[in-house]
Amino acid sequence: MPVTPPVCDFGWKAPDFTLPSTDGRQVSFGDVAGTKGTLVMFICNHCPYVLAVLDRIIRDASELMEMGIGVVAISANDAEAYPKDSFDNMRLMAEARGFPFPYLYDETQAVARAYDAACTPDFYGFDADGGLQYRGRLDASTKAAGPADLRRDLFEAMKQVAETGQGPKDQIPSMGCSIKWKTG
Repeated sequence: MPVTPPVCDFGWKAPDFTLPSTDGRQVSFGDVAGTKGTLVMFICNHCPYVLAVLDRIIRDASELMEMGIGVVAISANDAEAYPKDSFDNMRLMAEARGFPFPYLYDETQAVARAYDAACTPDFYGFDADGGLQYRGRLDASTKAAGPADLRRDLFEAMKQVAETGQGPKDQIPSMGCSIKWKTG
């Protein structure tokens, strides 16, 4: 059943974190923050919504990074219940797909809770001061990638943040699989 996160809370400050990356480093928000803003994405290896648009996520992240937007992806799913989302499998995916951004593992799920992450994918676009300016969708794709000429909602919003420091007032929430929370 698809989950939709709440709308953007403009100006909400990005919680800091330090998490292990698939490239062997410990990475914090400050390490990935860009001079023009920062994009924090909650994704995972097994979600059909993520897999349908992963090439577009990588494309948009690469182009945004060229504009001075820092980008990071975090997986917080319960890897015991969802083995495809294990840290070893995250490393394999990041290498195989050539992620241009760090892919971090939130094993305790504390970061996902601090961000109030709801689904995968869930996108948080921050301005240069760490204030939230975008919490919307990548584009109009769902469980299957839409046509190649879809409006690039996330890309356009973060480009606007890079240029003006402000996100668009009208945003359409992302949709995806729920975060797989640990029980107990």
